[in-house]
Amino acid sequence: MLNQVLSSTVVCLAALNLVSAQTFTDCNPLKEACPSNPAFGKGVTTCNFTNGECSVFTGNLDSTIKYYKKGAKFTIKEETNAPTIATEKYIFFGRVDVELQAAPGQGIVTAIVLKSDTLDEIDWEWLGGDTTQVQSNYLSKGDTTTYDRGDFHNVTEPLTTFHKYSIEWNKNAVQWIIDGNVVRTLKAAEVKGFPQSPMQIKLGIWCAGGSRTEQGTVDWAGGRTDFSKAPFDAYYKSVTIVDYAGGNGPAPKSVKEYVYGDNRGTVDSIKVKYGSTLDVEEKKNSVKNKPEPIGTEIETDAPREKDGQSNPTISKPYGGLVILNFTATPVGTPAPGNTGSSGQGFNDDVPQSAASRGTIQEGFIAGILFVVYLAA
Repeated sequence: MLNQVLSSTVVCLAALNLVSAQTFTDCNPLKEACPSNPAFGKGVTTCNFTNGECSVFTGNLDSTIKYYKKGAKFTIKEETNAPTIATEKYIFFGRVDVELQAAPGQGIVTAIVLKSDTLDEIDWEWLGGDTTQVQSNYLSKGDTTTYDRGDFHNVTEPLTTFHKYSIEWNKNAVQWIIDGNVVRTLKAAEVKGFPQSPMQIKLGIWCAGGSRTEQGTVDWAGGRTDFSKAPFDAYYKSVTIVDYAGGNGPAPKSVKEYVYGDNRGTVDSIKVKYGSTLDVEEKKNSVKNKPEPIGTEIETDAPREKDGQSNPTISKPYGGLVILNFTATPVGTPAPGNTGSSGQGFNDDVPQSAASRGTIQEGFIAGILFVVYLAA
């Protein structure tokens, strides 16, 4: 049973499966000159799939993805289905929080994958036949010479209950976090290969128990999938993304792209190109009372608050690894846990865009503009 203590052989199969599923890239900077990676850069990006599609992600054309009150429903009806969405932009270190309920079904795999063009990876994976565990894994430069990078973590009812799964990543360490609790820490100084190049975020499910799947992968996945029990559904409720832009904390200013300086793919060889057209728009709109749409990037100016998004508080309890504790208290809106005029509650842990601003703030801005007008 997968919910028992697993042997090292099964751990190896898990890593092997991940390699076969994910180790490909359109252009590998280790081998050739490749286009630069567009950056998320400054700010907090939040997608609330309970409200529909998120423009941050693009999907494969055959994706069977629908949007409901529970979130984005990824469905497998037959073994060739593999609904997947991915960001077009990249983070160069950062934090990703995903709230999801994994898909049940023997041989069905639900995944969160951070992946770079050099085949660095950081992953969460759930097996549809395992009701008590989630797997963490990582790769460096697509290295498949060893399969000892995977680990397993207990979680309560992952196939029927929503949990928040997070990845906190900087040049010193990676942490895998479940509902705010660190379950694994990987230190760069203690491993041979460490993920250190800009990554996209990918979400999706696929069938590892298909009739044409290699036996080793089928064994790892828990056996062949019985499609008489289809469809198999996973729900992704929300995603929050913070880009560290090569540093140990949130990017301090707008970033345009990440450029590989050579073919090493190391952190010191990747250049951060600052500047964005968003800076110009931000100045133009600095006094406008315009709500930010859900599912788009929210630009924030440190240290002041903007559009109700307070700056993240930062602590470093794990050997210098930054842990973010977000709080969002929009002016003129209810505190987390209460409901506003829309009837929707706020999540304490996920930054929200402000739906409105208080009349005091509006009056203050109007007063300033009036004084400037009189002085002109």
